[in-house]
Amino acid sequence: MCQLFFNADPSLYQSRARSLRLHGMVTSIRLENQFWKIVDQMASEEHTSTPRLLATLHDELLARRGAVENFTSFLRVCCIRFEEQRLMTMTTN
Repeated sequence: MCQLFFNADPSLYQSRARSLRLHGMVTSIRLENQFWKIVDQMASEEHTSTPRLLATLHDELLARRGAVENFTSFLRVCCIRFEEQRLMTMTTN
């Protein structure tokens, strides 16, 4: 099983920061490239831009929880759940 992980392209687990505006404030989000690929796919499937998707997720989290404490961890979990949902859809079709 370790070979599955050791053979991964190193560029996938390198992190990269992207800047965006949330309510007029410029902020930076750092995620690994693999997660950025998934976030971009999520945005594409929602027919929106990645910055707009991130702002929407941020606003929805804020509205539901009253605070946004660890947005990058939240995004990683969103990515995993998105991929899980895609796999479930693929296996049921």
